[in-house]
Amino acid sequence: MSSSGVPLSIAFRNSMKRGYTRSIFRNDLTAALIVSLVAMPLAMALSIAVGLPPQHGLYTAIVAGLVVPLLGGSGMQVSGPTAAFVVIVAPIVSEHGLRGLIIATILAGLIMMAMGLAKFGRYINYVPYPVTTGFTSGIAVVIGTLALNDFLGLHAGMLQGSYLDKLQVLLAHLPTFYWPEALVGGVTLAVIFGAPRLSARIPSPVLGIAIGTALAYYLQQHYGITIDTIGGRFTYALPDGTLAHGIPPYPPVFHLPGLDGSALFALPSMAEIHAMLVPALVIATLGALESLLSATVADGIAGTKHHPNAELVGIGIGNILSGLVAGVPATGAIARTAANIHSGAKTPLAASMHALFIMAYVLLLAPYLSYIPMAALAALLLHVAYRMSHWRQFLRTMQIAPRADIIVLVACFGFTVFIDMVAGVTVGVVLACFLLVQRVAVLTHADISHGPNQRHHKIKALDLPDDTLVYHINGALFFATVEKALDRAMFIQGHINTLVLDMEAVPLIDMSGLVAMKTLILDMHRKGMRVIMCGPSSVLYKILQKLPAEIAGIVTAVESLDQAATLAREAHAAKSASARDV
Repeated sequence: MSSSGVPLSIAFRNSMKRGYTRSIFRNDLTAALIVSLVAMPLAMALSIAVGLPPQHGLYTAIVAGLVVPLLGGSGMQVSGPTAAFVVIVAPIVSEHGLRGLIIATILAGLIMMAMGLAKFGRYINYVPYPVTTGFTSGIAVVIGTLALNDFLGLHAGMLQGSYLDKLQVLLAHLPTFYWPEALVGGVTLAVIFGAPRLSARIPSPVLGIAIGTALAYYLQQHYGITIDTIGGRFTYALPDGTLAHGIPPYPPVFHLPGLDGSALFALPSMAEIHAMLVPALVIATLGALESLLSATVADGIAGTKHHPNAELVGIGIGNILSGLVAGVPATGAIARTAANIHSGAKTPLAASMHALFIMAYVLLLAPYLSYIPMAALAALLLHVAYRMSHWRQFLRTMQIAPRADIIVLVACFGFTVFIDMVAGVTVGVVLACFLLVQRVAVLTHADISHGPNQRHHKIKALDLPDDTLVYHINGALFFATVEKALDRAMFIQGHINTLVLDMEAVPLIDMSGLVAMKTLILDMHRKGMRVIMCGPSSVLYKILQKLPAEIAGIVTAVESLDQAATLAREAHAAKSASARDV
């Protein structure tokens, strides 16, 4: 399909047109293997963080990770569960359970597809930098706080309520601090941070989780110390109905709502759809924003160019399919995408193959994955939160940014942490828009010039008569600037016969500006003045359309101030000649 039709599979088709050789396949395969080793523990950790067993995150990494690169618009993007969704998904799971999350994920996928088909991709980039930095830093603080529960072995259960409520619960459970799990978590975290200096070949999360798991196993076998693990906390049902511990060694299974007899996948009622519509919209908005932000980062690293609308369609389909396998929401993952590029990926097949590797791990290594300690996964989350916090950029913005941007940054961060991410983004965007309007309004001003002795710099050579006044408006004429732009209209004296409205420097006008211009022109007409307008035809046409027909016919519109001055001189000469005849 052409880019003018349905934007689907554009990145994959473009990469295949350039040819696919054995050398490219080796590069893609190597990158896929490395990224899969990073993505697997992350998928489990993020699923646990939202209150679900780890396999739900793995199913997302498999299904969305396989499909989105083949259908989307970014050649290097890796998709799957990400930390940004934790603060959104956890309350959904807590209040509505897995079924509610499935409905919200599928609805979010449909919304993202609609956004791509409506070509909304380019508008995502309009979200200001202080907003994205503020809410990602806020999410990082929340995730880091949640991870302390398992990292310190507090066993405080599922943390619910506001951030302060969660913090209060953690503080109340500090006396239950369990040093063996804190030791495992601390060693894992130290290895994750230090591994890049020791070995660039082994991904640091893999090395950290491996050493943390080995340490936990050693403490259990030699000292009988109990350490909470995936196998100890989670169970799944076998075909005969009995329960087994750990992760089910099965591939994700697709369910068709209402057709396979599963209560979890029964057709949703209108009440359920209505209840999950707002959470789905939030998931879709964040998913679109993070996917396109990740794709932009990938373009900067790899020197590629993504197709934003195709990426939205691809990630939308990925979320629909993720919901049908009881997965969690998926989006583009910046860290995994960067790892994919740095590992030598050449085409979207690298990202797709990483999902196949994860499925192989689930099928072959599930019994061994059950030994991973919860404290080690919590350490991985702390590392993710640290990298996601962008604390250096946060502090740098606080130091050098204009005051308005600092206000947006702090407000977005504060609302994200202490209320929720929706409030943070909403307040941040509204504040950013308000402050932008304020900045634009400052740039709009008005000036008046009349007579040969009071020449404006634009009319030095125009030789205007004494009864002509030029009203200059510079800047956008909209609701925030109307009063300022027209505040000098009171200085228009009664002896003026011709008013020239100089709007050459007016790039746009909104309905408030049109109403204000209509009021000014009608007032001048009642005073017997002739009105000549000059400026962009798009602006003048809108004003003329707003005027009554009997008035619009006697208001002259020209393109330039030179033409307006010529008409003013002709009107003055005609009036002088008429006076002499009398």
